[in-house]
Amino acid sequence: MAQPYSLVWDLDVFFPGGSSSPEFASFLERMERNVEEFRTRVLAVSGREEAPAADTLAALVEQLQQVTLMLREADSFVSCLAAENQSDKKAVQLNGRITSIGAAYTSVLTRFDELLQRVPDESWARLLQSEAFTAIAFPLDERRQSAKEKLPPEQESLIADLAVDGYHGWGEAYNTVVSHLKIPFEEKGETVYLSAGQAANKLSSGDRGVRTRMFSLWENAWGESADFSADALNRLAGFRIQTYKHRGWESILKEPLDINRMSGKTLQVMWDVIDRNKSVFVGYLNRKAKLLGLETLSWHDVDAPVGEAANEITFEQAANLIIEQFRKFSPKMADFAVQAFEERWIEAEDRPGKRPGGFCTAFPIKGQTRIFMTYANNASNMSTLAHELGHAYHQHVMNDMPALAQEYAMNVAETASTFAEMIVSDAAVKQASTDEERLALLEDKIQRSVAFFMNIHARFLFETEFYEERQKGLVSVEKLNEMMESAQRRAFKDALGEYHPHFWASKLHFYITSVPFYNFPYTFGYLFSSGLYAAAQREGAAFEDKYISLLRDTGSMTVEELASKHLGVDLTQPDFWQSAVDLAVADVEQFLRMTE
Repeated sequence: MAQPYSLVWDLDVFFPGGSSSPEFASFLERMERNVEEFRTRVLAVSGREEAPAADTLAALVEQLQQVTLMLREADSFVSCLAAENQSDKKAVQLNGRITSIGAAYTSVLTRFDELLQRVPDESWARLLQSEAFTAIAFPLDERRQSAKEKLPPEQESLIADLAVDGYHGWGEAYNTVVSHLKIPFEEKGETVYLSAGQAANKLSSGDRGVRTRMFSLWENAWGESADFSADALNRLAGFRIQTYKHRGWESILKEPLDINRMSGKTLQVMWDVIDRNKSVFVGYLNRKAKLLGLETLSWHDVDAPVGEAANEITFEQAANLIIEQFRKFSPKMADFAVQAFEERWIEAEDRPGKRPGGFCTAFPIKGQTRIFMTYANNASNMSTLAHELGHAYHQHVMNDMPALAQEYAMNVAETASTFAEMIVSDAAVKQASTDEERLALLEDKIQRSVAFFMNIHARFLFETEFYEERQKGLVSVEKLNEMMESAQRRAFKDALGEYHPHFWASKLHFYITSVPFYNFPYTFGYLFSSGLYAAAQREGAAFEDKYISLLRDTGSMTVEELASKHLGVDLTQPDFWQSAVDLAVADVEQFLRMTE
């Protein structure tokens, strides 16, 4: 009989010994030397007045890509260590060291980018068509254009250096706050102290009494640490605002839009279409309230199961179901999922000390990924597992590509993950053996639409207003709470009876320094994946290779170009977005019919 899949991942295959690994210490030393060598070579070339020769640039690009892969490998390893054990202080120290190395590297890159600008336009166009550069022409040209919109390299290097203990340091403050969070919760007559990750799972419990008690404790816990969170959030925003001001950037959305390789028009059209369709989701929330015996839903009811939830889904059952559904769409994707489960690429155990949330991170040198979550035997967790496996598969099909061509943006990363989620959730609804099970699974699916159209929209509205307020000075905890609740009311069309004012403090995404506005890419990915899913349903097995081709293009073109090439649609027009939203609307209409 086959052994059950492990709920604990294997990190020793990368560097045995965790945060005390001698191999990892040696790896970091080698990485530091490589960064220093790269710096020396870049400075030597930049010290000359003439434009760098093609072979010189090719050698520098090769070294740049090697360092990039090493930094990704190191960052992923330490992120995994810190997530699996929030008490691992050495992992925190290692993270600080990697941040410093990364900042030194970023500082050198400003000099490298200046070299790219020296190449005359005609020579540059010919260079990109040469064999050494064709596979990375897009990201290289992107770097060159971006450098033209920034400060001189000396000033950009200074910003990168100061960011280590400033900008990125404040970003790490969230991890410090959340690691100290211990929420007392009474279970079976005993008080247990739950980590933030364990407590968050209680917020979607099928027992409303559990949800209500936990929500009160959750709000209180984050309220007690709100001053620290507000300090961090204010300093992060202040750093961004001042940096953008000196670069001459007028819009706070310029950087996140550039990072996600999308236009402001595409973003605006997407939100406009969503907003026009919200009434049907308000109808769903009102119906759900009635089914739960409530006048209106509270924040903690939005993700609650309706009536009797579907039977518990063990990790083993979820794994087998995911593999089965992946195989109907793509044998290659299913084989990959089997490898991830069998080789222990997933950390899913429900135990104290883990950080909340879930993620997938790549180890590009080893050609593997790792998935982190806390599995709680329900349909929502199964969807999360499928979601993260979608991320992992995206990286898998790009492992043989140059490092620069692997650097796809967050919004298209969320496309692959959400697409994988849709394959599993849609099939689960169709295969349900009873109406009760079908309703529970359908409702879990609709919850994700509500999350992307309303919860994520609230985050976007909050951050937009927060940055406007921050321009005037520091924003108080009271004002942050007020703005957060106001954004939630607007996004949910006043459909809830109770909101989550301290959400800004509890959500990691507001404190991530690598991608500002870590919200709208999720909604983009969800809707873009809907278009992909519709195409997959039409084309069947023939779509598998087309899907892989699309994923491999994600690091080499804008999202508008990607959609035009692979789906034949214009993202700056509402038609595509409406057709994608219609799929979610159809789910709600089915739910309303089933619950009349």
